[in-house]
Amino acid sequence: MADEPDKPRAMDGPVVQRLVKETGVTYEQARDLVSLLGSVDWASLLREARLLIRGR
Repeated sequence: MADEPDKPRAMDGPVVQRLVKETGVTYEQARDLVSLLGSVDWASLLREARLLIRGR
């Protein structure tokens, strides 16, 4: 069975999980944001996640 992008994975860190919980983005979107921006700048992650949500 292929990985489901909207489901949590064992390797998802607390930043990915928190981003999903606090903003409503999918796990795949959260993973992409953390991959692009890193996990240190929480304010930037929140901003970008909120922009993704508005663009739906």
